[in-house]
Amino acid sequence: LMVQHWPCFEPYFDDRRDVELALDELEVARNVVSRNRALNEAVLAQAERASARLLDILGSGAGVPSADRLPVDAVEELVGDRYADVVSVHPDRVRLQRQLPAEDLFGGARRLDAIGIGLNLLVQNFSGRRLVRLAESGCRVRLLFINPASSAVRRRERELGLKKGELSRSVEMNILHMRRVRSRLRDPGAFEIQVFDETPRFTAYLVDGDGPDAVGVVQPYLRRARGMEAPVLVLRGGGRRTVVRAGQDSEHGLFETYREEFESVWTDSRPVS
Repeated sequence: LMVQHWPCFEPYFDDRRDVELALDELEVARNVVSRNRALNEAVLAQAERASARLLDILGSGAGVPSADRLPVDAVEELVGDRYADVVSVHPDRVRLQRQLPAEDLFGGARRLDAIGIGLNLLVQNFSGRRLVRLAESGCRVRLLFINPASSAVRRRERELGLKKGELSRSVEMNILHMRRVRSRLRDPGAFEIQVFDETPRFTAYLVDGDGPDAVGVVQPYLRRARGMEAPVLVLRGGGRRTVVRAGQDSEHGLFETYREEFESVWTDSRPVS
């Protein structure tokens, strides 16, 4: 589009020569790919460098504080304001982890709040050693598990068609693993574990929720589907830019809704010693 209508775009760039050079490189690479001629790693690397340079010049996502953890793509730049702070939707957790691995989501976090039945996305995909290093680097962790001895767990087992005690044992093992992580810390108070007795409605992982670079992963609980099979919403918190029309109040997005819900359940939950 820019190549075909360059006279329309040209007046808006101070560094026009850099843009022209990047577009020339991309045009060459596009022609090579479209004709499948001389296609090799060098050509693809050149196209990647030119694309990165052009996106940098155009300022794609550079102003979003959470872009390092959750990159901004062109679709979000164009229509993100239509969907509150939801930046992607995945049919299940497997597809989520292909796009946003646990290491990218949790690595380098300053604060981590998580609520759910067993918190498998964290416990089973982010090693105890990495959690220890994360906490020792200053990350404040609060984990909310369902009480494995509660009636809510037994109801969930019946919903999923599991044997009696199967889900509760799994949750107990995850809690035990997190207690071992906490016991290795110099400041166990920065790694809090609590349990709640209510019927679980969702699982959520809220990263750096108190800052402008907040990112969240949320899943609803479905009656006949395990957590791995439930749809996933990825949310961008405080740093999200949205369009507010004249006469329309600015409202917080889904991230803040789930953060408030977490705080409410946390207040009514009990600590694990």
